[in-house]
Amino acid sequence: MSASSGGSVARVEAGSLAEAAGVRPGDCILSINGHALHDVIDFRFYAAEEDLELKVVRKGTPAFRVHLMRQYGEDLGLEFTDTTFDGIRRCRNRCEFCFIHQMPPGLRKTLYVRDDDYRLSFLYGNFVTLTNLSEGDWARIGEQRLSPLYVSVHASDAGLRARLLGAPDPTDVLSQLRRLGSLGIHAHTQIVVTPGLNDGAALERTVADLAALHPTVLSIGVVPVGLTRYQSCGLRPVTPAEAQRLTQWIGTQQRSYRRRLGVGLVYAADELYLLSEQAPPSQRSYDGFPQLANGIGLTRRLLEDWRRSKRHVPPARRRHRRLSLVCGTLIAPTLRALAAELATLARGRLQVVAVANLFFGSTVTVSGLLVAQDVVAALRGTELGDAVVVPRAMFDAAGQVTLDDWPLAKLESELGVRTVVADTLSDVLRLEP
Repeated sequence: MSASSGGSVARVEAGSLAEAAGVRPGDCILSINGHALHDVIDFRFYAAEEDLELKVVRKGTPAFRVHLMRQYGEDLGLEFTDTTFDGIRRCRNRCEFCFIHQMPPGLRKTLYVRDDDYRLSFLYGNFVTLTNLSEGDWARIGEQRLSPLYVSVHASDAGLRARLLGAPDPTDVLSQLRRLGSLGIHAHTQIVVTPGLNDGAALERTVADLAALHPTVLSIGVVPVGLTRYQSCGLRPVTPAEAQRLTQWIGTQQRSYRRRLGVGLVYAADELYLLSEQAPPSQRSYDGFPQLANGIGLTRRLLEDWRRSKRHVPPARRRHRRLSLVCGTLIAPTLRALAAELATLARGRLQVVAVANLFFGSTVTVSGLLVAQDVVAALRGTELGDAVVVPRAMFDAAGQVTLDDWPLAKLESELGVRTVVADTLSDVLRLEP
């Protein structure tokens, strides 16, 4: 672990212990009880004690110490400007299918950061390769119980995995997962399926090897490779026929694992069902949606949300409205069927506008990779009605800007009509006129 410069305080909650102790925004917390702080995980871990001594640096003054006592479970009331205080651990691999390598200039700066940081995996569910861990990292993962982690496996064969990662030295990911298990750490894993490389027999072996590590391995996500028009690696996307075979095979594996282990364990990305024009499996089949942020189960959640919501809409919410619902081309057929029901219930006019992804290319069809400029181009000259509803997945984690760095206000200004964000159709029903 690199040396830490501590965490810069962004906000001090009014009436909190930190405020009472004199900590201010802009202060830098260097350590707690002598333990250097590298990130918010360190802060939370060492701040769990009741008797605390914080070493603080304030601009223009020498370092000083703050002593405070807390009740068990009482929060100190501090927020930091960054999650990691010593920077982000960058990825040293050179995956041919890495999406960041396939992006043009002009997007949000943060999108070009190729992180491979186990701390962000623990905090946010980012997938990491485990190829850059030191012995100190392993010790910390065990000591602080950083579980679960999210691990990109791609192939269990070390040689094939090294080729996929573009790594000079193959790592035995199965041994690493066993080591996590010995520390009491669980893992959610993913396999990005690249036709001709890690599909077929290689995929079957990888899934079987990972399943043998259950319950250390809590889930296995099978995701099709994403390719933009800027890729130059000669790879090709999964075809509809291949997607159908994959989902059928995964369904067979799920039934087997459910009988043996009590869970389906391996789950197909929504793209595979939509690409092959199949309905996603039942809600029960997802076992609590362990990889929802990885695009696994979002369609089923959308369908279940609508099934529940349409039964309980109070009459006061049934207003005549004219709305345009924006989405990627992949989900458009599903959304059109639901929008027809919604229009009847809400006694309004709803049009679904499927936006072709000109920015990344026609092979990119998901709503989460739409850019604002493509939305504007697709809606230009269209009667938009009272409002345009854009998918929440288009925006960053804070819900503020799109991939091409447009705030919602700019998108609304360009469209010339009220523009709102929604996750589900129940969100659409709740919109005020």
